[in-house]
Amino acid sequence: MKFIKSIFIIFFSISLICSAQETPNTTPKKRPDFVLVFTKTEGYRHESISTGVKALRELGRKNNFIVIRTESSEDFTERNLKNYQLVVFLSTTGDVLDTEEEKAFENYINGGGSFLGIHAAADTEYDWNWYGQLVGGYFESHPNNPNVIQASVQLVDGTHSSTKHLPETWVRNDEWYNYKNLNSEVNVTLNLDESSYVGGTNGAQHPIAWYHQVGAGRAYYSGGGHTNESYAENNFIQHLLGAIEWCLNRS
Repeated sequence: MKFIKSIFIIFFSISLICSAQETPNTTPKKRPDFVLVFTKTEGYRHESISTGVKALRELGRKNNFIVIRTESSEDFTERNLKNYQLVVFLSTTGDVLDTEEEKAFENYINGGGSFLGIHAAADTEYDWNWYGQLVGGYFESHPNNPNVIQASVQLVDGTHSSTKHLPETWVRNDEWYNYKNLNSEVNVTLNLDESSYVGGTNGAQHPIAWYHQVGAGRAYYSGGGHTNESYAENNFIQHLLGAIEWCLNRS
């Protein structure tokens, strides 16, 4: 009798395992987020733009977001912007949007959209005060001869998704901006140590990455990304990914 009972338990267990294996996974896959990467330039054009787009697309493939690149300001309509959970200004320069396009972008952000500015996004739209507050500051100058140099970046906020992987002091090569019209309302995540290089003009408080809320939207800016090599640097790529995750309200 015990033998028959044991056989029954074995067959019952096998049937449960088989049923579990045959039951299809009904958990719906999360819809990917859509990210618009804007690369229009009306001033200096960075050679690294194409490299940056490629890196962002690769991040998207691995992290469930789809990158759509555009050079056209005509994509900045209220109707079109509703398709995107994040808009990235990747080393844009100069006056890249007209008045109607600016208004559409303002409404997008204030209504809950997100913005990520990379490097020369701070060298953009100097006559648009709202944008200056959004990006958090404007480019003023950078060291020359050479303009790409090694410097130390100090960790200010190690809890943010964009910086939690970084050491207390992050030494790297890039083109380091000096800023004007800095927005005092932003939350600084990284600070540039001017004692580690020649050419800084912001002093001891020289933010190089920061974030803040704008209306119902989110905005993050990172000053790195001038060089092609930046987009093959693991710490920098993880920094951008963390910023994107925050902008997409995933962290």
